[in-house]
Amino acid sequence: MQPHRRHTRFLTGILLAAMLLPASGTALGEPTDEVEAAIRHLIEYVSNSDLTFIRNDREYNSRKAADHMNKKYEHFREAIETPDDFIEMCAKKSLLTGKPYLVIDQQGRPTRTSDWLRAELKTLQVHSP
Repeated sequence: MQPHRRHTRFLTGILLAAMLLPASGTALGEPTDEVEAAIRHLIEYVSNSDLTFIRNDREYNSRKAADHMNKKYEHFREAIETPDDFIEMCAKKSLLTGKPYLVIDQQGRPTRTSDWLRAELKTLQVHSP
């Protein structure tokens, strides 16, 4: 990777982290067990989907896509309070380019990954006690 790209990625990460912290400057904390379970479900849902995911115009298999989302989750974990926060921060778009993440269904149609995961989240919430 070229030095200026590393520098840009580093600064982007610092700026995003600063925006996610509350005004007091302290981290928000860890997700609740219920939120953690829903997020783990969504990551597994991606991993087990056997679909193609598009990130910055490149194709990734479901396991690679899930790994990427999990890495972002671990990075932003303390700022995530809800499953929707996870989708917004970790599964919606590239932090570097702003391009939305896409999932290609079995018929070859692209859908925003965030919309696809929100549909699964609704299904999960309907079936939860």
